[in-house]
Amino acid sequence: MKLKVLSLVILFFGLTSCLKNQADGVQVLDVAKYEKKMAQPDVQLVDVRTLEEFNEGHLENAINIDVTADDFDAKVASLDKEKPVMVYCKLGGRSSKAATRLKELGFKNISDLEGGITNWTNENKPTVK
Repeated sequence: MKLKVLSLVILFFGLTSCLKNQADGVQVLDVAKYEKKMAQPDVQLVDVRTLEEFNEGHLENAINIDVTADDFDAKVASLDKEKPVMVYCKLGGRSSKAATRLKELGFKNISDLEGGITNWTNENKPTVK
């Protein structure tokens, strides 16, 4: 019985944390939805990996702003807070951190690629060097 209750509590918190992300203006999108949103006008596409990773291959029209760099906040200040910002990294961890930081900085519409560029390439989507 205790295990059943514990499982329900964990499930509840898992679901509500996902809903909170959506309500906070951060959408985690699968590859198909991310690709569709990328085609919309005024999208700002940001690769938050290191420059070295970016140079190995990135999504077309992406700009590189490394979330682990000390000047991340200064560099994202050049983005328009009212226009959609789409972030991605290798697997999703750094882009989640970047999305949270962008929200704290006042960005309104943030999307994060679920599973990062790894999922993108696993679905045979194109990258550029």
